[in-house]
Amino acid sequence: MSLKYWPLELEEKEMRQIYAETLLELAQKDPRVVALEADLMSSISTNKIQSFIPKQLINCGIMEAHMMGVAAGFSLTGKIPFVHTFAQFATRRAFDQLFVSCAYAQLNVKIIGSDAGVTAEHNGGTHMAFEDLGLVRLIPHATVYEVSDSTMFRALLKQIYQEYGIHYIRTIRKKATRLYTNGESFPKGKGKCLRQGRDVAIIASGIMVEEALKAAEQLANRGIEAMVIDMYSIKPIDQDLLIHAAQKTGLIVTAENHNVIGGLGSAVAETLMETYPVPVYRVGVREQFGQVGKMDELKEVYGLTAEQIVQTVMKKWPKE
Repeated sequence: MSLKYWPLELEEKEMRQIYAETLLELAQKDPRVVALEADLMSSISTNKIQSFIPKQLINCGIMEAHMMGVAAGFSLTGKIPFVHTFAQFATRRAFDQLFVSCAYAQLNVKIIGSDAGVTAEHNGGTHMAFEDLGLVRLIPHATVYEVSDSTMFRALLKQIYQEYGIHYIRTIRKKATRLYTNGESFPKGKGKCLRQGRDVAIIASGIMVEEALKAAEQLANRGIEAMVIDMYSIKPIDQDLLIHAAQKTGLIVTAENHNVIGGLGSAVAETLMETYPVPVYRVGVREQFGQVGKMDELKEVYGLTAEQIVQTVMKKWPKE
């Protein structure tokens, strides 16, 4: 496994470019692949590939629930639909159609929820999904991912193309921090241990992986060795890796750009409660709605920072 941490730097391409490029590659290879949009083609860059696959890219308009029904229909005819819209519209707005028309019917639909959490920035509170992971986790047999960089995003898009069922990928639209190099694999139901440590395990996903790595550096300066895990597979979750982290450190801190209820923190706590109980503390959004702002400012408002992770660890760190 080849990983790159320091210096942490932004990637050259935006995540939306990665989505459009990968979708084009899949669609040109397989005529069964169809892409559905809810009037957000320019937002996710699929407008740039429309001329290459005009019969495989459909703008359903601002009708997300209807789009889920269209996806179900395509799946019934043997197509492989990729459905994109902002995360709150893909889940909160169209949940019943996703649950009944797609999942209950045991169909093959791939959902991409973009602008996750505070990365929605100036779209504001109505567009700032802090609950989408929790909603999709409730769907029986659904697979739920949160991607942390473009290498992972590209790999998982190709992976879910090959797997039947309901898959949800949570992503940002703009540039991510580069963590992985080309060729890295991301198996379903697994996580990635990015840094070893014996004192505390920081388990993060999405944009919070970068914050977890920064926090680990700050903790190292205080003599605390932090393990850092990128838990990109939220459901199914990597039970073996979680137990290993709990056994080795005895203290878990989760970090997510999501409500602490229902997302990564809940998934980790639920798993360890039943397998290897240790203290689990969650860094994330607590009893708050979204709001307009720049991402760095919003991360401070909601406590989604390396500093907040460090403070949480230090408050719970056993005093000798």
